[in-house]
Amino acid sequence: MATQFSIREHKPWQARFFTIWGGQAISIVGTQLVQFALIWYLTVATRSATVLATAAMVGTLPQVLLGPFVGTLVDRWDRRRVMILADSIITFFTIVLVLQFALNEVTIWQIYLVMFVRSLAGSFHSNAMNASTSLLVPVGQLTRIQGLNQMLNGGLNVISAPLGALLLGILPIQGVLLIDVGSALFAIVPLCFIRVPQPERTAAGQGSVAGQATVWQEFQAGYRYFLGWPGLLLVGLMTIGINFTIIPAFSLLPLLVKDFFGGDAVQLSWVESAMGIGMLIGGAGLGIWGGFERKMLTSMLGLMGMGIGTLMMAIAPASALLLVVAAALCVGIMTPLTMGPFFAVIQSAVEPGMQARITTLLSSVGGIMAPIGLMIAGPVADLTGLKTWFFLGGGLCVLMSVAGLFLPAVMNIEDHPALLKIESQTASH
Repeated sequence: MATQFSIREHKPWQARFFTIWGGQAISIVGTQLVQFALIWYLTVATRSATVLATAAMVGTLPQVLLGPFVGTLVDRWDRRRVMILADSIITFFTIVLVLQFALNEVTIWQIYLVMFVRSLAGSFHSNAMNASTSLLVPVGQLTRIQGLNQMLNGGLNVISAPLGALLLGILPIQGVLLIDVGSALFAIVPLCFIRVPQPERTAAGQGSVAGQATVWQEFQAGYRYFLGWPGLLLVGLMTIGINFTIIPAFSLLPLLVKDFFGGDAVQLSWVESAMGIGMLIGGAGLGIWGGFERKMLTSMLGLMGMGIGTLMMAIAPASALLLVVAAALCVGIMTPLTMGPFFAVIQSAVEPGMQARITTLLSSVGGIMAPIGLMIAGPVADLTGLKTWFFLGGGLCVLMSVAGLFLPAVMNIEDHPALLKIESQTASH
């Protein structure tokens, strides 16, 4: 399926895209610093697990619960304006919090409110940026761009906490928040001068033949689009499997290092740093290489590598902590190779006017499964041992990857977009 950009590939794209992307990357660094600073402030000020759990919920639930509706609105609205408005709202609320800290009048509920608004506005922003990428970048370069995105995420995992701690040792918390305000300008200013193409609003995307569809009709259209594409549905189920098993497994990593391998905080930092460095390597490699011509081949082999790395952690004897470090490096490298090509498939094969809806639907479903897995993993690990969930997660990843390699609906996902005749369905749906 042709994207908006592929129709106009003769136009230069690098300067326009990387000016926007670079500004967004700088802004994301500021966002991570604020997240670290606020969580650390709540930790020191309250020493309450309930407060931290509540902060985690208000920071994630908007994206999980409201994500599909956010995606629908992003697909309806001008994406450049969405990004500018979202960044501006985040900046405004951050400035308000800066003033409250400066006056020493900040309260916990104000921090919760700002975290909620930042999460919700951030969801609008990230989905608008992701959905705009296929309109700014040639189809053949999308996997490389996703590699750069994964490398950025890996780099942030490595540097955000140490950099945040360093800055909090030098500056008051309002000073750290002001860094985010400054970094937001790098994201906003380029968007004021660079045009972002908009997808055509098709009948399939609106879920209605005549007239302007409602938000609910367009939400339903995205839902039907997703369910009517077997390959996309299968990959969505794989995403559920990964979030249900791998995320809970790695949440148990501190206990595994301490109780099974007899390590301490230093050894845990080795493992976590190895994973972050692996994500940097994997993202950079994908950005340079671009993956196999069949994007899902790269993704399925990456998923297999993730599974093998997780199984290595499960089978490592108590005296082989370095094997766990190597396994974490493997998982880190394979994560971008798994996720990057998949998101590139979304950007290249899904109708441009549907991309935000499909992306948020996948993210929301996967996001819901992670806390469910976390609730189950703890009691299971207490009953059967810490390594049980690592065996489950690693084994499931390997099985899903092998199945995916032999399922035409998955491997040929780029050749068979979901050509639903949604336009023939009435608004009564």
